[in-house]
Amino acid sequence: MPTRRCFSRRSFCSAWLLALAAGAVQADEPYPTRPIRIIVPFSAGGGIDVLGRTIGQKLSEAWQYAAVVENRPGASGNIGTDLAARAAPDGYTYLMTANTIIMTPSFMQGVTFDPVKDFTPVMPIAIGSLALVTRPDLPAKSVSQLIELARKQPHKLNYGSPGTGTPHHLAMELVKQRAGVDVVHVPYKGSGGLVNDVLSGQVDLAFVPVHQALQFARAGKMQMLAAGGTRRTAVTPDIPSLAEASGIADVDVDMWYGLYLPAGTPPAIVGKVNAEVAQILKMPDVVKSLSMQGLQPSGGTPDDLARLTRDDLRRWAGVIRQAGLASQ
Repeated sequence: MPTRRCFSRRSFCSAWLLALAAGAVQADEPYPTRPIRIIVPFSAGGGIDVLGRTIGQKLSEAWQYAAVVENRPGASGNIGTDLAARAAPDGYTYLMTANTIIMTPSFMQGVTFDPVKDFTPVMPIAIGSLALVTRPDLPAKSVSQLIELARKQPHKLNYGSPGTGTPHHLAMELVKQRAGVDVVHVPYKGSGGLVNDVLSGQVDLAFVPVHQALQFARAGKMQMLAAGGTRRTAVTPDIPSLAEASGIADVDVDMWYGLYLPAGTPPAIVGKVNAEVAQILKMPDVVKSLSMQGLQPSGGTPDDLARLTRDDLRRWAGVIRQAGLASQ
Protein backbone atom coordinates (compact mmCIF):
# COMPACT_ATOMS: atom_id res chain seq x y z
CA MET A 1 0.00 0.00 0.00
CA PRO A 2 1.98 3.01 -1.23
CA THR A 3 0.34 5.48 1.17
CA ARG A 4 2.17 3.81 4.04
CA ARG A 5 5.62 4.68 2.83
CA CYS A 6 5.39 7.81 0.73
CA PHE A 7 3.75 11.12 1.40
CA SER A 8 1.68 13.39 -0.81
CA ARG A 9 1.73 17.16 -1.09
CA ARG A 10 -1.18 17.19 1.33
CA SER A 11 0.95 15.33 3.88
CA PHE A 12 3.73 17.88 3.43
CA CYS A 13 1.30 20.73 4.08
CA SER A 14 -0.04 18.90 7.13
CA ALA A 15 3.47 18.50 8.47
CA TRP A 16 4.12 22.22 7.98
CA LEU A 17 0.93 23.13 9.84
CA LEU A 18 1.85 20.73 12.63
CA ALA A 19 5.21 22.41 12.99
CA LEU A 20 3.45 25.75 13.38
CA ALA A 21 1.11 24.22 15.92
CA ALA A 22 4.01 22.82 17.90
CA GLY A 23 5.59 26.25 17.92
CA ALA A 24 2.36 27.71 19.23
CA VAL A 25 2.41 25.32 22.18
CA GLN A 26 5.95 26.31 23.04
CA ALA A 27 5.18 30.00 22.76
CA ASP A 28 1.77 30.21 24.44
CA GLU A 29 1.33 27.21 26.73
CA PRO A 30 4.17 25.06 28.11
CA TYR A 31 3.84 21.34 27.47
CA PRO A 32 4.51 19.03 29.13
CA THR A 33 4.51 20.19 32.74
CA ARG A 34 4.23 16.78 34.39
CA PRO A 35 4.99 13.10 33.69
CA ILE A 36 3.40 11.25 30.77
CA ARG A 37 2.20 7.67 30.63
CA ILE A 38 2.48 5.59 27.49
CA ILE A 39 -0.02 2.75 27.51
CA VAL A 40 1.19 -0.38 25.71
CA PRO A 41 -1.75 -2.82 25.55
CA PHE A 42 0.50 -5.89 25.44
CA SER A 43 2.91 -7.67 27.77
CA ALA A 44 6.40 -6.42 28.52
CA GLY A 45 9.28 -7.74 26.46
CA GLY A 46 7.77 -7.78 22.97
CA GLY A 47 8.64 -5.58 20.03
CA ILE A 48 5.90 -3.05 20.73
CA ASP A 49 7.00 -2.81 24.37
CA VAL A 50 10.55 -2.08 23.22
CA LEU A 51 9.12 0.51 20.85
CA GLY A 52 7.21 2.26 23.64
CA ARG A 53 10.15 2.22 26.04
CA THR A 54 12.63 3.44 23.45
CA ILE A 55 10.49 6.43 22.52
CA GLY A 56 9.50 7.04 26.14
CA GLN A 57 13.13 7.26 27.21
CA LYS A 58 13.93 9.75 24.46
CA LEU A 59 10.89 11.89 25.32
CA SER A 60 11.97 11.91 28.96
CA GLU A 61 15.43 13.13 27.96
CA ALA A 62 14.06 15.81 25.65
CA TRP A 63 11.31 17.16 27.90
CA GLN A 64 12.80 16.51 31.35
CA TYR A 65 9.59 14.85 32.49
CA ALA A 66 9.24 11.09 32.84
CA ALA A 67 7.43 9.25 30.03
CA VAL A 68 6.59 5.94 31.68
CA VAL A 69 5.38 2.84 29.83
CA GLU A 70 2.36 1.18 31.42
CA ASN A 71 1.74 -2.36 30.14
CA ARG A 72 -1.96 -3.24 30.16
CA PRO A 73 -2.23 -6.58 28.31
CA GLY A 74 -5.36 -8.65 27.81
CA ALA A 75 -8.13 -9.40 25.31
CA SER A 76 -5.84 -9.00 22.28
CA GLY A 77 -4.93 -5.47 23.34
CA ASN A 78 -8.49 -4.33 24.04
CA ILE A 79 -8.07 -3.74 27.78
CA GLY A 80 -5.24 -1.25 27.44
CA THR A 81 -6.76 0.34 24.35
CA ASP A 82 -10.05 0.96 26.14
CA LEU A 83 -8.17 2.49 29.08
CA ALA A 84 -6.43 4.93 26.73
CA ALA A 85 -9.70 5.78 24.97
CA ARG A 86 -11.26 6.82 28.29
CA ALA A 87 -8.28 8.90 29.47
CA ALA A 88 -8.49 12.67 29.69
CA PRO A 89 -7.58 14.33 26.36
CA ASP A 90 -4.94 16.52 27.97
CA GLY A 91 -1.84 15.12 26.30
CA TYR A 92 -0.62 13.09 29.27
CA THR A 93 -1.80 9.65 28.17
CA TYR A 94 -0.48 8.10 24.94
CA LEU A 95 -1.39 4.83 23.28
CA MET A 96 1.39 2.94 21.51
CA THR A 97 -0.21 0.06 19.68
CA ALA A 98 -0.17 -2.24 16.68
CA ASN A 99 -2.68 -2.68 13.87
CA THR A 100 -4.63 -5.02 16.12
CA ILE A 101 -6.50 -1.83 17.08
CA ILE A 102 -8.35 -2.02 13.75
CA MET A 103 -8.71 -5.82 13.70
CA THR A 104 -10.31 -6.70 17.02
CA PRO A 105 -13.46 -4.56 16.62
CA SER A 106 -14.50 -6.74 13.67
CA PHE A 107 -14.01 -10.19 15.19
CA MET A 108 -14.45 -9.78 18.95
CA GLN A 109 -17.67 -9.14 20.81
CA GLY A 110 -17.85 -6.47 23.49
CA VAL A 111 -15.17 -4.14 22.12
CA THR A 112 -15.86 -0.83 23.85
CA PHE A 113 -13.77 1.54 21.75
CA ASP A 114 -13.96 2.87 18.21
CA PRO A 115 -10.48 3.13 16.63
CA VAL A 116 -11.58 6.07 14.49
CA LYS A 117 -13.86 8.06 16.80
CA ASP A 118 -12.18 7.53 20.16
CA PHE A 119 -8.61 8.46 19.27
CA THR A 120 -6.63 11.35 17.84
CA PRO A 121 -3.89 9.95 15.54
CA VAL A 122 -0.39 11.29 16.08
CA MET A 123 1.69 9.38 13.55
CA PRO A 124 2.65 5.97 12.14
CA ILE A 125 5.67 4.75 14.08
CA ALA A 126 7.07 1.64 12.42
CA ILE A 127 6.47 -1.29 10.10
CA GLY A 128 7.05 -4.88 11.21
CA SER A 129 7.40 -7.26 8.26
CA LEU A 130 6.13 -10.83 8.35
CA ALA A 131 7.75 -13.82 6.65
CA LEU A 132 5.89 -16.78 5.20
CA VAL A 133 7.71 -19.87 6.47
CA THR A 134 7.19 -23.62 6.23
CA ARG A 135 8.48 -26.71 7.99
CA PRO A 136 11.92 -27.63 6.64
CA ASP A 137 10.81 -30.74 4.75
CA LEU A 138 7.70 -29.38 3.04
CA PRO A 139 7.96 -30.25 -0.69
CA ALA A 140 6.96 -26.74 -1.80
CA LYS A 141 10.05 -24.60 -2.24
CA SER A 142 8.32 -21.39 -3.38
CA VAL A 143 5.06 -19.60 -2.74
CA SER A 144 3.72 -20.61 -6.15
CA GLN A 145 4.52 -24.25 -5.42
CA LEU A 146 2.89 -23.93 -2.00
CA ILE A 147 -0.29 -22.54 -3.54
CA GLU A 148 -0.32 -25.34 -6.10
CA LEU A 149 0.17 -27.96 -3.36
CA ALA A 150 -2.62 -26.48 -1.24
CA ARG A 151 -5.01 -26.43 -4.21
CA LYS A 152 -4.29 -30.11 -4.97
CA GLN A 153 -4.76 -31.09 -1.30
CA PRO A 154 -7.56 -28.92 0.12
CA HIS A 155 -7.88 -29.00 3.90
CA LYS A 156 -4.76 -31.17 4.22
CA LEU A 157 -2.11 -28.56 5.06
CA ASN A 158 -2.26 -26.62 8.32
CA TYR A 159 -0.94 -23.26 9.43
CA GLY A 160 -0.25 -21.91 12.88
CA SER A 161 -0.65 -18.49 14.44
CA PRO A 162 0.01 -16.93 17.86
CA GLY A 163 -3.78 -16.82 18.36
CA THR A 164 -7.12 -16.20 16.70
CA GLY A 165 -7.44 -12.68 15.37
CA THR A 166 -3.73 -11.86 15.52
CA PRO A 167 -2.17 -10.17 12.50
CA HIS A 168 -0.38 -13.45 11.72
CA HIS A 169 -3.70 -15.31 11.62
CA LEU A 170 -5.49 -12.73 9.51
CA ALA A 171 -2.51 -12.48 7.14
CA MET A 172 -2.93 -16.15 6.28
CA GLU A 173 -6.68 -15.75 5.92
CA LEU A 174 -6.01 -12.96 3.42
CA VAL A 175 -3.66 -15.24 1.46
CA LYS A 176 -6.24 -18.04 1.51
CA GLN A 177 -8.86 -15.72 0.07
CA ARG A 178 -6.65 -14.14 -2.59
CA ALA A 179 -5.05 -17.44 -3.68
CA GLY A 180 -8.19 -19.56 -3.38
CA VAL A 181 -6.70 -22.21 -1.11
CA ASP A 182 -7.99 -24.10 1.92
CA VAL A 183 -5.56 -24.72 4.80
CA VAL A 184 -6.49 -25.44 8.42
CA HIS A 185 -5.83 -22.94 11.21
CA VAL A 186 -4.05 -24.13 14.37
CA PRO A 187 -4.12 -21.31 16.97
CA TYR A 188 -1.49 -21.14 19.72
CA LYS A 189 -1.23 -19.06 22.87
CA GLY A 190 1.72 -16.99 21.78
CA SER A 191 4.52 -17.48 19.29
CA GLY A 192 6.90 -19.73 21.26
CA GLY A 193 5.02 -23.00 20.81
CA LEU A 194 4.14 -22.10 17.23
CA VAL A 195 7.75 -21.61 16.15
CA ASN A 196 8.84 -24.80 17.91
CA ASP A 197 6.17 -26.80 16.10
CA VAL A 198 7.16 -25.38 12.71
CA LEU A 199 10.77 -26.35 13.44
CA SER A 200 9.75 -29.87 14.47
CA GLY A 201 7.46 -30.32 11.47
CA GLN A 202 4.19 -30.44 13.43
CA VAL A 203 2.96 -27.29 11.65
CA ASP A 204 3.21 -26.93 7.88
CA LEU A 205 3.38 -23.16 7.50
CA ALA A 206 2.97 -19.87 9.33
CA PHE A 207 3.61 -16.17 9.26
CA VAL A 208 6.28 -15.06 11.73
CA PRO A 209 8.27 -11.83 12.10
CA VAL A 210 11.11 -11.64 9.59
CA HIS A 211 13.87 -11.16 12.16
CA GLN A 212 12.64 -14.23 14.05
CA ALA A 213 12.42 -16.38 10.93
CA LEU A 214 15.78 -15.29 9.58
CA GLN A 215 17.93 -17.04 12.19
CA PHE A 216 16.15 -20.37 11.65
CA ALA A 217 16.08 -20.08 7.86
CA ARG A 218 19.83 -19.41 7.75
CA ALA A 219 20.38 -22.53 9.86
CA GLY A 220 18.24 -24.59 7.51
CA LYS A 221 15.66 -25.29 10.24
CA MET A 222 12.73 -23.76 8.34
CA GLN A 223 12.05 -22.50 4.83
CA MET A 224 11.41 -18.81 4.26
CA LEU A 225 9.39 -18.51 1.05
CA ALA A 226 8.59 -14.78 1.24
CA ALA A 227 9.46 -11.80 3.42
CA GLY A 228 7.47 -8.58 3.51
CA GLY A 229 4.03 -7.94 2.08
CA THR A 230 4.29 -5.79 -1.03
CA ARG A 231 8.00 -4.97 -0.82
CA ARG A 232 11.16 -6.88 0.00
CA THR A 233 12.66 -6.16 3.39
CA ALA A 234 16.05 -4.54 3.91
CA VAL A 235 17.37 -7.51 5.90
CA THR A 236 16.27 -10.10 3.31
CA PRO A 237 16.97 -8.47 -0.07
CA ASP A 238 17.29 -11.86 -1.79
CA ILE A 239 13.92 -13.14 -0.57
CA PRO A 240 10.91 -12.08 -2.67
CA SER A 241 8.03 -10.19 -1.11
CA LEU A 242 4.76 -12.05 -0.77
CA ALA A 243 3.28 -10.04 -3.64
CA GLU A 244 6.23 -10.92 -5.89
CA ALA A 245 6.29 -14.56 -4.92
CA SER A 246 2.55 -15.13 -5.23
CA GLY A 247 1.80 -12.87 -8.18
CA ILE A 248 -1.07 -11.36 -6.15
CA ALA A 249 -0.85 -7.60 -5.68
CA ASP A 250 -3.28 -7.10 -2.79
CA VAL A 251 -1.49 -9.08 -0.10
CA ASP A 252 -0.08 -6.40 2.19
CA VAL A 253 0.31 -8.41 5.39
CA ASP A 254 2.91 -6.29 7.17
CA MET A 255 2.13 -5.12 10.69
CA TRP A 256 2.16 -1.44 11.49
CA TYR A 257 2.53 0.42 14.75
CA GLY A 258 1.00 3.78 15.56
CA LEU A 259 0.91 6.44 18.26
CA TYR A 260 -2.47 7.80 19.34
CA LEU A 261 -3.88 10.25 21.88
CA PRO A 262 -7.44 10.28 23.25
CA ALA A 263 -10.01 11.97 21.02
CA GLY A 264 -10.29 15.68 21.69
CA THR A 265 -6.61 16.28 22.47
CA PRO A 266 -5.74 19.87 21.41
CA PRO A 267 -4.13 20.06 17.94
CA ALA A 268 -1.20 22.05 19.31
CA ILE A 269 -0.26 19.19 21.64
CA VAL A 270 -0.65 16.67 18.82
CA GLY A 271 1.67 18.80 16.74
CA LYS A 272 4.35 19.00 19.40
CA VAL A 273 4.28 15.27 20.09
CA ASN A 274 4.44 14.53 16.38
CA ALA A 275 7.41 16.84 15.84
CA GLU A 276 9.36 15.41 18.79
CA VAL A 277 8.75 11.76 17.96
CA ALA A 278 9.62 12.40 14.30
CA GLN A 279 13.07 13.54 15.43
CA ILE A 280 13.42 10.54 17.74
CA LEU A 281 12.69 8.09 14.92
CA LYS A 282 15.64 9.53 12.96
CA MET A 283 18.20 9.00 15.73
CA PRO A 284 20.80 6.36 14.75
CA ASP A 285 20.61 4.54 18.09
CA VAL A 286 16.83 4.37 17.86
CA VAL A 287 16.96 3.05 14.30
CA LYS A 288 19.46 0.40 15.42
CA SER A 289 17.40 -0.57 18.47
CA LEU A 290 14.22 -0.96 16.46
CA SER A 291 15.94 -2.88 13.66
CA MET A 292 17.04 -5.46 16.23
CA GLN A 293 13.32 -6.05 16.85
CA GLY A 294 12.63 -6.30 13.12
CA LEU A 295 10.99 -2.88 13.05
CA GLN A 296 11.53 -0.23 10.39
CA PRO A 297 10.78 3.34 11.55
CA SER A 298 8.17 4.99 9.36
CA GLY A 299 6.98 8.32 10.75
CA GLY A 300 4.48 10.62 9.09
CA THR A 301 1.64 12.95 9.96
CA PRO A 302 -1.60 12.56 11.89
CA ASP A 303 -3.39 12.48 8.54
CA ASP A 304 -1.22 9.53 7.46
CA LEU A 305 -2.20 7.51 10.52
CA ALA A 306 -5.85 8.58 10.29
CA ARG A 307 -6.00 7.39 6.68
CA LEU A 308 -4.20 4.15 7.54
CA THR A 309 -6.60 3.52 10.43
CA ARG A 310 -9.71 4.09 8.31
CA ASP A 311 -8.49 2.16 5.27
CA ASP A 312 -7.20 -0.88 7.17
CA LEU A 313 -10.27 -1.00 9.39
CA ARG A 314 -12.37 -1.39 6.25
CA ARG A 315 -9.94 -3.76 4.52
CA TRP A 316 -9.50 -6.18 7.40
CA ALA A 317 -13.20 -6.09 8.26
CA GLY A 318 -13.83 -7.48 4.78
CA VAL A 319 -11.25 -10.23 5.26
CA ILE A 320 -12.71 -11.11 8.66
CA ARG A 321 -16.27 -11.28 7.32
CA GLN A 322 -15.26 -13.49 4.40
CA ALA A 323 -13.35 -15.79 6.76
CA GLY A 324 -16.45 -16.14 8.94
CA LEU A 325 -14.73 -14.60 11.96
CA ALA A 326 -16.89 -11.51 12.36
CA SER A 327 -18.39 -10.98 15.80
CA GLN A 328 -22.14 -11.26 16.11
